[in-house]
Amino acid sequence: MKKTIHVVGAIIENDRQEIFCALRNTHMVLANYWEFPGGKIESGETPQQALYREILEEFNCIIQVGDPVTQTLYEYEPFFVHLETYLATIVEGTPQILEHAEAKWVPRQQLLELSFAPADLPSIQKLLAEQ
Repeated sequence: MKKTIHVVGAIIENDRQEIFCALRNTHMVLANYWEFPGGKIESGETPQQALYREILEEFNCIIQVGDPVTQTLYEYEPFFVHLETYLATIVEGTPQILEHAEAKWVPRQQLLELSFAPADLPSIQKLLAEQ
């Protein structure tokens, strides 16, 4: 039986309708895929608390977590990912790349031009439908 990993992703949007996207580095699982930044939910954490912590650890900035966007269960070869995404805004700091290969602000309508991890695609489709 495959393991299910419960993770969260932040859809951080700025006032120009650009969304913060991060490129997974070559040492990460799913290397070289773009993603909405986030990570695993640790024991005792809510999804919102996990997102706050992950963004602080990986990008050294503070976010305010907003409404949920999607929940996706996606089967990768070695495991399942249960991904919950949430809208978020940066309330303090400027993102610094501490663990990823690259990060950039991307206009909503250009998100599909990046090679996103498959579990992120339902969130992108929902964002594009809301324009």
